[in-house]
Amino acid sequence: MALQVAERLRYSYDVDILTTCALDYQTWRNELPVGHSIVREVHVRRFPVDKPRDVRSFDRLSARVAGDLAGQTLTQQEDWMRAQGPLSTPLLHYLAEYEPYYDAFAFFTYLYATTYFGLPRVAKKAVLIPFAHDEWPIRMSMWDELFAAPRALIFSTSEEREFLERRFERLPERSATIGVGIEAPPDRNPERFRKRFDIEEPFVLYLGRIEKSKGVDVLFEDFMRYRRGSTTPLKLVLVGRAHTTIPQHRDIIAVGQVDERTKWDALAACNLLVMPSQYESLSLVLLEAWACAKPVLVNARSSVLVGQCRRAQGGIWYDSYEEFEVALDLFDGELRERLGRQGQEHVRSAYNWSDTVLAYRDILDAVPLTAFPNGAFDHERSVRSFGP
Repeated sequence: MALQVAERLRYSYDVDILTTCALDYQTWRNELPVGHSIVREVHVRRFPVDKPRDVRSFDRLSARVAGDLAGQTLTQQEDWMRAQGPLSTPLLHYLAEYEPYYDAFAFFTYLYATTYFGLPRVAKKAVLIPFAHDEWPIRMSMWDELFAAPRALIFSTSEEREFLERRFERLPERSATIGVGIEAPPDRNPERFRKRFDIEEPFVLYLGRIEKSKGVDVLFEDFMRYRRGSTTPLKLVLVGRAHTTIPQHRDIIAVGQVDERTKWDALAACNLLVMPSQYESLSLVLLEAWACAKPVLVNARSSVLVGQCRRAQGGIWYDSYEEFEVALDLFDGELRERLGRQGQEHVRSAYNWSDTVLAYRDILDAVPLTAFPNGAFDHERSVRSFGP
């Protein structure tokens, strides 16, 4: 999402994305080259991660910390954050050295070391977009100071705002609830997706990371149980990288990670999108499904997903297998079309780029402008300092 926002803001500002060389959020291995590049016409500066994460060791540490949140000192919590990563000392050094040359810093997601250790270094110019929800790490006391530190907060949904206002006594005075712009490409082609993966039957689509924290283990159980009692030819198609075991079942089809065009083709081809996660701050895949006039089926235990469905009138939520079964049976052609159309109208009116950019500009323009201490910003010098 950060790149999407940066693409649009570059027409109003000189924009840099400061990030790491990692691609895998579980290991943080350095996979991309260090230094400056242009990605979709946006300046991107990548910094190496100090060391990859030891996944097993981190999981054991997380279990200990989660089981004794009240007993964790600040030092212990910050040790967990270092293990969480990604920790990039060169990135932190860059923030310290080049802070005077930037007018504002927007930190996307609260949960990782880049934000926890980076934001306090530039707090007077920082805007935090936390993507927060009710999960055990946010109960740690170390976040109290971080969430009070930036100049402004950008919430993704009203539910996220309400949760954070309950969680924290102190938040920045300036804040806004801002989503994202969604534009479905006009050349999406459902038959292209069906032909590529040899899928003729109607299908429910899951789109995103395939992992237990997203509720896919329960989805697998619910869907296989549904197919045992149903004569419909409905399939479950999974698009995304798998971080858990996918059952071997004739009606479950995993196609792996795909490019943007294929993702939109899948959305165009499906009967509906299912999102079983309990933990969301804003579901982009719901918005993308609605942009294609497709209805959604979501976990009722996520206030964010239910709130999105209520506002869009574009989906149904379930809280048990029985409700899951009834919901799938309810999605006949007429209901699918009506909910999909209502969702599409909602995205067009509430998630367009023009309104999104204006809202971001209103927040960013309130951050005091910088007077460069030694003249104009020298892109070449900043590149030479931290990579080729």
